[in-house]
Amino acid sequence: MQNSIILTITCPDRVGIVAAVTGFLSAQGGFITEAAQYGDPDSQAFFQRIVFQRGEGSPDVEGFRRLFAPIAETFQMRFQMHDGARKTRIAILVSKFGHCLNDLLHRHQSGTLGAEVVTVISNHPDMQALVEWHGIDYHYLPVTAATKAEQEAKILDVLGRYDVELSVLARYMQVLSPELSAALAGRCINIHHSFLPSFKGAKPYHQAHARGVKLIGATAHYVTDHLDEGPIIDQEVARVDHTYSAEDYVRIGSDIESVVLARAVRYHTEHRVLLNGMKTVVFQ
Repeated sequence: MQNSIILTITCPDRVGIVAAVTGFLSAQGGFITEAAQYGDPDSQAFFQRIVFQRGEGSPDVEGFRRLFAPIAETFQMRFQMHDGARKTRIAILVSKFGHCLNDLLHRHQSGTLGAEVVTVISNHPDMQALVEWHGIDYHYLPVTAATKAEQEAKILDVLGRYDVELSVLARYMQVLSPELSAALAGRCINIHHSFLPSFKGAKPYHQAHARGVKLIGATAHYVTDHLDEGPIIDQEVARVDHTYSAEDYVRIGSDIESVVLARAVRYHTEHRVLLNGMKTVVFQ
């Protein structure tokens, strides 16, 4: 979005927030093209996302940040302003299952991902040919229980060298350490091959099949040091019945995972996701 700025706000809910924000943007020549807001009655917090175009006499992004700071202080706001034309730099982490990776790479190549995949990291060599065919650097970093700390240090080094802003776990079948989870807090998305919070851990589709569930699905969430319990960004389900095998569950689930993960990545990179404690507010 050329010449546009995305403003996101989180603050205690009170009277006058919307008037103050829109009045400020109008005074600076900003033309609002998209606006969404939500006041949470439970947390008493206010959330807002505004997309606006800069006018001829408007300041640049940094100027808007500086001028907006007094209003943010008045309302105790945590706010960010993003250049709408700038694409988020993404690293994808993957193991041996390539369906989510392949989907993201295809969207990247076709220009529909809305972000820039700058590198792929894996603990297996299986996906190297696919990734390098797309012209993207592949980092094979094997790991064992004894080398986990060393391997995660290498991951952080790669993320730093490529100026990665968002890490995407596209079926990366390793549990991140609390230290790595903390280092990536709020900027690491995982796809869980189940409809959380049920059926955690290994083979969730087989667990669901054994229980005879009628809905299966996938969950995209932010990574925390509590396994598969981070704030949920997006979910999807499909209906199944007693005639489906566990392999059918896996096949259907793989398609859902790809869609849900790509959607969550888009929501994040378009700055549509705001944290609300252990939940999220997603302005779709």
